[in-house]
Amino acid sequence: MKKDTHPDYHIITVKMTDGSSFQTRSTWGEANGTLVLDIDPTTHPAWTGGGQKILDRDGRVGKFNKKFEGFLGGSEKKDNSEESTSDKTASEKTESEQ
Repeated sequence: MKKDTHPDYHIITVKMTDGSSFQTRSTWGEANGTLVLDIDPTTHPAWTGGGQKILDRDGRVGKFNKKFEGFLGGSEKKDNSEESTSDKTASEKTESEQ
């Protein structure tokens, strides 16, 4: 077997975004080096369950929404149906109170 084919496996310090740190073994960097994370499990949406944020560059998302706003049934229908349901429940309450 060839010698010196595997990288050096040593202890490093990993510094999280909240300032906490821990030691682990890694092939990254030099021995006793510090790896500073920009994104870690305490802040990344994949681990925290946060929602996806869409960046609207050059208004592309807005243009898309405007182009296809009535394609799958407009939001106006939903708004009207919600209002009529709330009106029905309000009228039902007044009839039952009388």
